Amino acid sequence: MTDPVIQDVVAVPVAGGYFFDDQAAIRAGATRDGGRYLGSPVTPGFAQVREPAEAVSIILRLSDGKVVVGDCATVQYSGVAGREPRLRAKELAEAIEARVAPRLRGLPVGRYRSADEQARAICAEVLENPLAAGYGLSQALLAAAAHAAGHGMMAWTVQEEWGIETPLRRLPLYAQSGEARRSNVDTMIMKSVGVLPHGLINAPELVGSDGSALAAYVAWVAERIDAIGAADYAPELHFDVYGLVGAAAGGDIDRTVDILLRLERAAGRHPIRIEHPIDAGSREGQIAAFAKIRSGLAERGSRLRIVADEWANTVEDIAAFCAAGAADLIQVKTPDLGSLTNTIEAALHCTAHGVGVVLGGTCTETDVSARATTHVGLAIGATQLLAKPGMGVDEPLMIVGNEMARCLRLDALGRPGGRRG
Repeated sequence: MTDPVIQDVVAVPVAGGYFFDDQAAIRAGATRDGGRYLGSPVTPGFAQVREPAEAVSIILRLSDGKVVVGDCATVQYSGVAGREPRLRAKELAEAIEARVAPRLRGLPVGRYRSADEQARAICAEVLENPLAAGYGLSQALLAAAAHAAGHGMMAWTVQEEWGIETPLRRLPLYAQSGEARRSNVDTMIMKSVGVLPHGLINAPELVGSDGSALAAYVAWVAERIDAIGAADYAPELHFDVYGLVGAAAGGDIDRTVDILLRLERAAGRHPIRIEHPIDAGSREGQIAAFAKIRSGLAERGSRLRIVADEWANTVEDIAAFCAAGAADLIQVKTPDLGSLTNTIEAALHCTAHGVGVVLGGTCTETDVSARATTHVGLAIGATQLLAKPGMGVDEPLMIVGNEMARCLRLDALGRPGGRRG
């Protein structure tokens, strides 16, 4: 049977979850006024320090009548740390329909990797936001290939095309508290979330000059788990500190290690991970700083694990972090990598080097991109899977958790050709 081809491409401006925030302006002292920030933006592409997130839905109409969808997104803190500028939905949608759509019509979609390679090349040639566009297109193309295969399961298509034979398994979900750092923790505990709470530690006062404020919060989270969690509930603690531990230490590696050890003690019996403890301002600086921090922790018998995020934006970046032994886990932040092909390649590189995969993304994504990346996470066996989009808890847990449950149930029933998960 002949594979379906793309008959038409439609791009629609839609809402993303949460907000785009100008991280540089916030770090420079933009003040909060309720839910907004006052002051002038610093990062190119921003008209205000905080702006509602936008996305673009790419709809592919196939020759056999099937319609598939993928959503373009950029991250909350776009345009910094080597990242692509924030997308403008109206402009990007118009550019996709005018410049990309004519060149995609007639493209066969039976083989995902081949179709995606051609789509990525077109986006890189004609668009100012090729990563955002490639992200959305790759989701739609993966759904199209799964449809063409006759089973509709994107996770199976990934494993088939990359030759992955690892059985699908339930992955720990990683939830973010947003600014509701206590009430949302209770929600996570009551729902037995596997990795929590993120914490959004994005202001110096949340760390304290010597780490005391953050240590108190870590201790509270650990105590709350023990107080209200089920008897067999044993989550991982994961805090994203946006480089502020290092800032509190004045950039000194030894003092940064001291604060991290304080946080580990505060966690008690619970294993703890710290994401982006210091920001060194470049990929090379980040790798060197993280390697020194990991060495310092190991010398003092610590089991705290370091998670890389900023400056690990591409497959090449992630390979460099892995080669240098600069992280225990890496957040593979899906919109930063653009096409899902890059996410898959980066994740497999981590796995080959014994580095954990935080299959992440951003609060500014959509339900469509969250479901697509759930399939990718299952296919590659991620260490943990971000519950997204938005900064809440209930909705992203539902979106990602339900998609994972559906995938695993179908996999257990057996794949075409007789293979069972």
